[in-house]
Amino acid sequence: MDVREERPGEETEIGALITEAFLTAAHSSGTEAQIVAGLRAAGALTHNLVAVEGRAIVGHIACSEVLIDGKSCGWFALGPVSVIPERQGEGIGGELVRAALARLEAQGAAGCVLVGDPGYYGRFGFAADPALCVDKVPGEYVLALSLAGPRVPGVISHHRAFGLEG
Repeated sequence: MDVREERPGEETEIGALITEAFLTAAHSSGTEAQIVAGLRAAGALTHNLVAVEGRAIVGHIACSEVLIDGKSCGWFALGPVSVIPERQGEGIGGELVRAALARLEAQGAAGCVLVGDPGYYGRFGFAADPALCVDKVPGEYVLALSLAGPRVPGVISHHRAFGLEG
């Protein structure tokens, strides 16, 4: 399996993969594909990675910059993370997370945040931090990982495509 950046012309396939991956997920907002499309349209995707086996895209992960207390601090959001249903549980999502974190670290990112399951993302070093918050999200699901330097406390603002603010 290869992990690489999305290529032009793959947008429809990736959108369908994301929709299918979240179709039965209890935690899904049903807007994950629209979030990625909105980030792409706004030029806000720092990394837009796909997992490919042969010619098939089997997974996807997005990275985009976040603001903390309204300021750019070198922190990025990880997600959504999507794997086609018949391949979930095989480590593809984990490989995508590791690849995205490696790319963020290589570019000198200060850290990464996500809204997700602490049990799953804890294996990558993510942990809840009471000094960080996202509007409308319980604190135990706001997870952070420092890549270079200390965490920056404050209110995390995702790109408007996420629909999390106000």
